[in-house]
Amino acid sequence: MLFRSRQHFYRVAALSSYFALLFHLLLWIIWLGPSLYFPTAMVLIVMVVPLIFPLRGLLHGRAYTHAWTGFLAILYFIHGVGDFVVNPPERLYSGIEIVLSLTLFFSCAFYARITGKQQQAEAESEGE
Repeated sequence: MLFRSRQHFYRVAALSSYFALLFHLLLWIIWLGPSLYFPTAMVLIVMVVPLIFPLRGLLHGRAYTHAWTGFLAILYFIHGVGDFVVNPPERLYSGIEIVLSLTLFFSCAFYARITGKQQQAEAESEGE
């Protein structure tokens, strides 16, 4: 079996979608469709730097970090939907951002839920 448990599956899905979203944004901003109105460095700072903050917690499998990373993914979903509507030539890139941000959101939420329940059960069993 490829995944040991549902928790492992959601962690792999969260990490995969996180890194895919990060690299997709880098490719999009730098190479595929650089902005004509804003400097590339500023767009990178605004779009990519917020994704760097949860990296350590995600790699360590912390449930709390996964929970708030899911909320961070909502910002990228909103950006993707807005860009999908406003910028028809780059709808493919926006669609990819939408799919990756939704995958990140749901996988982080499910991982945090499963891990939180597991930690709560362990704490209750130790308290008895």
